[in-house]
Amino acid sequence: MQDEKKLIDELLNPKTQNEAFRKLIQEYQRPLYHHIRNMVLDHDDTDDVLQNTFIKVFQNINNFKGESKLYSWMYRIATNEAITFLNSKAKKNNISNEELKDKMIKNLEADVHFDGDQIQLKLQIAIAKLPDKQQQVFKMKYFEELKYEEMSEILKTSVGALKASYFHAVKKIEEYLNSN
Repeated sequence: MQDEKKLIDELLNPKTQNEAFRKLIQEYQRPLYHHIRNMVLDHDDTDDVLQNTFIKVFQNINNFKGESKLYSWMYRIATNEAITFLNSKAKKNNISNEELKDKMIKNLEADVHFDGDQIQLKLQIAIAKLPDKQQQVFKMKYFEELKYEEMSEILKTSVGALKASYFHAVKKIEEYLNSN
């Protein structure tokens, strides 16, 4: 926590801001990339959203109040940027979010950056069929191995609600995988 406080102080100081921001990117680029990639599925789109996330972090670091961990705050920004991106992409293509999800799953098979097998593809399809909230909770818990307390801080929701969402998501995924 002391290191985080020091990094935040450096980010707020104009003299150390650039170097501190490089450290921030180096430290958090990979986990944020994976989080965003789980949401938008496409590698190039993920890079765009990640870049926008770091721009927002840089522009808004003065607004960080320290009520949560820095990573939780950035994770929330990344989540919002990914959701905004997906909504914008659906609107731009004049399709619903559901149609966009279907299209993204189809594109995943052809994506050279997707290194999963047929089972992983089936899992991604099952996840894409979940309601957005369950999808988000499942990905955070299953792929990113976040604790419920961390997710609660990020998503501003109770631990109980998160556990219920995860439970329902797992049941729906199991049903899908067993029926296909």
